[in-house]
Amino acid sequence: MTENQALDLLRRTGVMKEGHFRLTSGRHSNRYMQCAQLFQYPEESAAACAEIADFFRDKNIDLVAGPAVGGVIMAYEIARHLCAHGASVLNVFAEREDGIMTLRRGFDASVKAGSRALVIEDVVTTGGSAKEVIGLLKAKGAEIVGVGSIVDRSGGTVSFGAPFHALLAMEMESWEADACPLCREGIPVVKPGSRK
Repeated sequence: MTENQALDLLRRTGVMKEGHFRLTSGRHSNRYMQCAQLFQYPEESAAACAEIADFFRDKNIDLVAGPAVGGVIMAYEIARHLCAHGASVLNVFAEREDGIMTLRRGFDASVKAGSRALVIEDVVTTGGSAKEVIGLLKAKGAEIVGVGSIVDRSGGTVSFGAPFHALLAMEMESWEADACPLCREGIPVVKPGSRK
């Protein structure tokens, strides 16, 4: 899938939004990528996740993990694709409890020392959520062999200490809240993400 094909896919499935948004990072932007929209379409989301899985196929992955909410379906679909091609891969997700990313639902027992883990996230801006998941997995002794994403909004600035692959790199303007031109214009801000 080329970047142009990925961009077309995100437009067709309603992922790309325009307006005034407060991102999970706290920054403001005139665009927002709502990747949950993609996962309404099983065939399209399976194709996107297969592209990411195929990129990391030679990494001998034991575990695919992502942060809730954006990474739950995506991690599952990538693990499913790897399993369909002969790998034995577990899928887990991390979620917030009292504001702290944790492995719940018995998933902490699924992460074994020495596991080769692929961490995924739907959209990377600062990489904060993916880095939290990486920290949880490393604390359990897992080796991070890669990070995958549908969209990289970081402008190439994010580093995970492991290979990073996104279907689409898209720079979008964002501003600190106190420097946001949309706020100065009085345009109401929307918080579309899953984190309050």
